[in-house]
Amino acid sequence: MLLSVAILTVLIPRKVGAVIDAMVAHTLDGRGLAMQLGQLILMGVAIYFLRVGWRLQLFAASYQLGVQLRTRLYQRLSLQGAPFFQQQRTGDLMALGTNDADAIELASGEAMLAGFDGTMTFALVIGMMLLGVDWRLALVALLPFPFMAWAFKRITHHVHDASRDSLNRFSKLNDQVQETLAGVRTLRALGLEQRSAAQFAELAEQAADASLSAQRWEAAYEPAVGVALTTAGALTLAMGGYLVWNQQMTIGTLTSFTMYLGQLIWPMFAAGWVLSLLERGKAAWNRLQPVLAAELSVQDHGQITTSPQGSLRFQDISFSYPGQSAIALDHVSFYLDEGKTLGIVGHTGSGKSTIIRLILRQYDIAATGKGSLGSLRWGEYAQSDYRLHSLRLAINWVSQEPFLFSASIAHNIALGNPDATREQIIHAATLAAVHEDIVRFPQGYDTPVGERGVTLSGGQRQRVAIARALLTDSPLLLLDDALSAVDTDTETRILQHLNELRQQRKERSAIIVSHRLSAVANADHILVLREGRVIEQGTHDMLLEQAGWYAAQWRYQQLEASLDAA
Repeated sequence: MLLSVAILTVLIPRKVGAVIDAMVAHTLDGRGLAMQLGQLILMGVAIYFLRVGWRLQLFAASYQLGVQLRTRLYQRLSLQGAPFFQQQRTGDLMALGTNDADAIELASGEAMLAGFDGTMTFALVIGMMLLGVDWRLALVALLPFPFMAWAFKRITHHVHDASRDSLNRFSKLNDQVQETLAGVRTLRALGLEQRSAAQFAELAEQAADASLSAQRWEAAYEPAVGVALTTAGALTLAMGGYLVWNQQMTIGTLTSFTMYLGQLIWPMFAAGWVLSLLERGKAAWNRLQPVLAAELSVQDHGQITTSPQGSLRFQDISFSYPGQSAIALDHVSFYLDEGKTLGIVGHTGSGKSTIIRLILRQYDIAATGKGSLGSLRWGEYAQSDYRLHSLRLAINWVSQEPFLFSASIAHNIALGNPDATREQIIHAATLAAVHEDIVRFPQGYDTPVGERGVTLSGGQRQRVAIARALLTDSPLLLLDDALSAVDTDTETRILQHLNELRQQRKERSAIIVSHRLSAVANADHILVLREGRVIEQGTHDMLLEQAGWYAAQWRYQQLEASLDAA
């Protein structure tokens, strides 16, 4: 369709020139003139519908490319592990899926069609000017074009740099907005609204300046084209007038040539437009491609697709986080039999949450920092032998800061089991000691929780997350300080319900990480960590008899609880 448009476009001036020469020679009557004009109108209508057709085809393909890029980016990000996100900014990643993807989409759609159409039109027009009109006049008219090409080369370099800076500035602005909205309550509590607004205004001004700079350089193409075409037009009139005066060219031929020269306006402007879009798309791709090509921080090479069964065994594991020299775990060993409960306690930063992250395989033991060694086995196989999907389906994890989606309470509880009935949801909420809180809301279980569960208290969010974990029948439950925001009475009720549930499901194991020792007092085995090492272990009674850190901390917390009760 583009080829047909280009051919029809270059035929029109030739036809107009022939009509003019025929009228000058008095060889064209009124009927013939009407037929010639009718043909010109039909050619114009055909060009219109052909342009509509190729726009529908090419733009649809570029939009589909945009969908594919965003889908690939989303899928890649959803598979990446914690190490990747520690090196990335949320606002920057969001900008890649919006502004950068748009730039690539424009480069693949607008730029490709303008480049193809402009190049084809340019080649056909130049060919007609050289071969179909007068080669002498064509060579004279083309004299300014090498200077225009030199100007385009200089401008293109600046456009690329300015476009890259514009995308980076927008990314920083996007990151500032995301962080501000996420921490808006903290900013208000500290009275930092004006300071945050000033930072945003500064970043917004920098982004605007960068975009304006890019637009200035893109606009520089137009004067270069204008100067070249104006000079070419002047040379054409001078040379063409000379040839007509000396009867070496007819007026119709000069008219045709002038129309062809006018048709070069679009290819020249298209060249500048295409170059600016391609440079912007190239800058965007240079930002997006490394994220799409980044290796997964946790490789999924396992072959076992069945759910893990049996005991969980840490075997002499030492671990340090990527890029850090400090040892997070130092020769830690323990086992958790099926159906048992393991408690993990210790100082802040002692390695409790690191154990949870390794079990969840958010980090790989063998592919981390210096000194990492040991093995983690679940049942008969190493943890890495399981497919990540199968492994994570076998685990229910509740973190200290659980994430709730902007949906109803019932939807958040049923997230891992969408087919759960309302009765099952209520039962899980009862086990998590949050049912009574929920029914007090005007909409009950249909109450929207807001973004990140903002309408709920910290304790309510934790208990909703516990209910979500209890609604799915996974063999391992991980509570990573998930009772820190609830009072001791509520904690006792939840732990009692968990114990009853464990008695009903003999094969279900649990690991409870807590600063509050009462949360692990009934565990089958307890680990006490300090600086990544196991310094004490045993049952609650055994640890009290050892008169170590656990016993001292237990007495302190019991005294504190009695004073609070008084």
